[in-house]
Amino acid sequence: MPSILDLRRRIRSVKNTQKITRAMKMVAAARLRRSQERVLNARPYAQEMRRFLASLAARTEDRSHPLLVQRPVRKSLLVLVTADRGLAGAFNANLIRAGQRYLAGHRDLEIQMLAVGRKARDFFRKRPVKLAGEYVNLFQRRVEFSAAREVAARVIELYAKQEVDAVDLVYSEFKSLLSAKLAEVRLLPFEPDKPAQGETLVDYIYEQPPEEIFAHLLPRYIESEIYRALLESQAAEYAAKMMAMDAATNNAGELIDSLTLHLNRVRQAAITKEIIEIVSGASAL
Repeated sequence: MPSILDLRRRIRSVKNTQKITRAMKMVAAARLRRSQERVLNARPYAQEMRRFLASLAARTEDRSHPLLVQRPVRKSLLVLVTADRGLAGAFNANLIRAGQRYLAGHRDLEIQMLAVGRKARDFFRKRPVKLAGEYVNLFQRRVEFSAAREVAARVIELYAKQEVDAVDLVYSEFKSLLSAKLAEVRLLPFEPDKPAQGETLVDYIYEQPPEEIFAHLLPRYIESEIYRALLESQAAEYAAKMMAMDAATNNAGELIDSLTLHLNRVRQAAITKEIIEIVSGASAL
């Protein structure tokens, strides 16, 4: 049975841990608010960019741009976005399992991976999958657009050189404080809009040739999609970390109550034993 001194030391240790988890919860909550604002600001731009390019691609027959070329899919690239740190509940584990499901579901393809985040890099570099690139420490503070541009440049390079025939992006999409959605998006090849049955697509007169518009906007589209995925993933990570630290703080409080109750019982037993010894000694005299 632990002594009173051991119980007091353990209670003090748990209280110190509770202070740390509570502080981490507050930090995650503050960062989540800022990340949520950036996500909500980035979504309309990315959605409108995709809508415009899909409409333009459907209205022109010029598909000479490398990012519009569709080939039989024999080699695929998976861009997996995880966090750099843990203490976020099942956030990273869910994304890693999604990556494993992707690999298991495409055994007939030659798959390469871009690991965005330290957790994905550390896990898959020990597995039989080819890492075409790794990007860590992107989520230490504020996600910068330059980081998304760097990842996008590697994606475009691999596809344009025909080293891969398709590019899929897997990340955690922020929904709310309590929920996040695992999203899988086909980045490349770019899919044009399909007209509805009976619909006739009317082409427009462009100031620049369509191939010139594609040359400028398609790389920007890839960058904006990856940037939005990074923002979504960071917001989802902060939400998961906030909930995990809240649960840890509550569990520490319950453990403190249990240890305090046990301490009181042990102390009461010790006091009772001392009284019995005093009474027994007095009776013997």
